[in-house]
Amino acid sequence: MSSLLIKSAGPLAGELVAGGAKNAVLKQMAACLLASGEHRLRNVPEITDVAVMSELLVALGCRVSRPAAHELAITVPVAPELHPVAPAHLFEAMRASIVVLGPLLARCGQAAMALPGGDDFGQRPINFHTDGLGAMGAVFENDRASIRAHVTRRRLRATRITLEYPSHTATDNLMMACVLAEGRSVIDNAAREPEVEDLGRQLIAMGARIEGLGTSRLTIDGVPELHPGTHEVLSDRVVAATYLAAGLITGGDVSVLDAQPEHMEMLLRKLESMGAEVLLGAGVRVRGPARPTACDVATLPYPGVATDYKPLITTVLSIANGVSVVTENLFTGRFRYVDELLRLGADIQTAGHHAVVRGVDRLTGTQVRGTDIRAAAALSLAGLVADGETTVEGFEHIQRGYEDFVGHLGALGAHVEIA
Repeated sequence: MSSLLIKSAGPLAGELVAGGAKNAVLKQMAACLLASGEHRLRNVPEITDVAVMSELLVALGCRVSRPAAHELAITVPVAPELHPVAPAHLFEAMRASIVVLGPLLARCGQAAMALPGGDDFGQRPINFHTDGLGAMGAVFENDRASIRAHVTRRRLRATRITLEYPSHTATDNLMMACVLAEGRSVIDNAAREPEVEDLGRQLIAMGARIEGLGTSRLTIDGVPELHPGTHEVLSDRVVAATYLAAGLITGGDVSVLDAQPEHMEMLLRKLESMGAEVLLGAGVRVRGPARPTACDVATLPYPGVATDYKPLITTVLSIANGVSVVTENLFTGRFRYVDELLRLGADIQTAGHHAVVRGVDRLTGTQVRGTDIRAAAALSLAGLVADGETTVEGFEHIQRGYEDFVGHLGALGAHVEIA
């Protein structure tokens, strides 16, 4: 397990780019399975999860290469040459691997995969995916370790699906299945995240017929086949939020040049409530106060405050002036990083879905461990303002979703190195 060694360096300042969004590109790589030929994806981050998804696509029969920095070329064979089975370790490496299920059923009529793995912050059921695909004619034979499915007809059949919860990944998976289904499908209570819209734009460029992107109802008319295309991945709003939070927590001045403020409206309001000056122009610029101000925050589906933002916000609030209440409405296990903040001297009490954060004057460096991508990134932010040295174990989690994390923080003036 690799670690980061972080020393306080005072206010951070500078500008950078967030790069392509992890939560978009992984689904867009899977979407390439829907059409044979060569696809091009641009603004692709060089992160571990992209490498794992590339391995998975190769195992399914595709060719994947990087013809240029931040670009992927994905060549997909004709359907009979796709292999709808891949090694279990590739599925177990990340949660997003489940998004190949819809495309494989749509193209091959069958799929077999190990249960997806990924970050450990509570149970995330797959029934939203399997129930929807089952309504389209897929027959599942699952056990505790694997998913196996086949389609009894030549094509999936269109249907109306109402999601119990507006799951981002389930919406992506079902939308990809519906674009090749026979007839008109409707997905109600669909996720509205910008990454869902971006996947929809890619699919439309490939020949799909989708209406309602950005709303809670998607209407999809299935087509017999799609064609390959070129798509530029939108910027990563969670990576942007991380660096903006680094500017806020250190009382610095940080600009993320490719941040899209229309995708981060609720977060930017919360940063202002915490005392930040938020300036919009070429991206988003945040000027931090000498000390943040307490405020209450609750996570909600988009356009609310994303659960991925919460560890970052809680860390900033740990040194804020006053008492804050942070409420997690999405994942029950996503306060696990709080114990590590306590080791740094934070004053936080959790009860169920709530955390009461009493801001302290200072944190003190020690050894802590991040158990998922955002927790490890948040603990790194704490290290930027903690007295002495902070060692954050679990750097491999950060590498799953952040390209050159150490280099970017260093360019802003942070003292960070790989231990």
